[in-house]
Amino acid sequence: MEERKWEELNVDILVNVLGRVGMESLLLDVPYVCKHWYRASREPQCWENLIFPTYIKSDDIMEEDSPDRAFAERLAVNYEENLSITAFLKFIVNRSCGRTTIIKLPNYCTEEALEYVANECPRLKVLHVGVFNMSIEDIIPKFISKWKSLEMMRVGKLHMEEVLPQIGLHCNNFIWLSAPYTYIGKNEASAIVTSLPKLKYLDLHNGSFEKETLVMILKGCKKLVHLDIRDCWGFHGIDAEILELASHIPTFVYEGSIILPFYDKVNERTMFMV
Repeated sequence: MEERKWEELNVDILVNVLGRVGMESLLLDVPYVCKHWYRASREPQCWENLIFPTYIKSDDIMEEDSPDRAFAERLAVNYEENLSITAFLKFIVNRSCGRTTIIKLPNYCTEEALEYVANECPRLKVLHVGVFNMSIEDIIPKFISKWKSLEMMRVGKLHMEEVLPQIGLHCNNFIWLSAPYTYIGKNEASAIVTSLPKLKYLDLHNGSFEKETLVMILKGCKKLVHLDIRDCWGFHGIDAEILELASHIPTFVYEGSIILPFYDKVNERTMFMV
């Protein structure tokens, strides 16, 4: 049987494979294999899932062994040493030609970059806002209406009360909310319950909330199939009442939840502004 060469692989099959290799390889390795692979790497289908590294610029990386350091240094060599986060994000998003369905934003994302994502990614289904992007959280609510196909979102520490009603209004298929390391008060819990009636997956691990807040969520979110409150602070573990209210949830993860001795003396929002 004659052995086939990689460069002779059907374009559709090759594009399907290349769309899974990750941003670094797709941008800095694949195009240099051969002309056939270069042309395939420019197909918009390869850029539907945009998982940006946490850090784009090596100067922002504190840890010497960070997995993002090599990527950042290669970008500086292959493009511009002073390449801005906004310019790089626009460059990558533009390659998808509006086909992006998943995006994880890099740290220190700018308002200009987020607005570009809102305008150029109408098919977006999954949005991960990132960790150090509190500066853009104020404007996220005004862009939600552009992402009518949104199904999943990881939000930051603030503005849940503003973001969730917009999701409930514009995103009919939304089923998954991730908000780890977040303070959930009664207002936030009410926003979850009233704005996300179809919610199936809720991740609040390492968060901060009291038992009354958890009870509100369990009573209001009737369609949950997965609830993660591992290592949360603010209540004395899980009791019989909580287990009864959560009995309809197939996957309920709650190990490690505790109350701190000084919990009632500390402003919960201040505790989690880290």
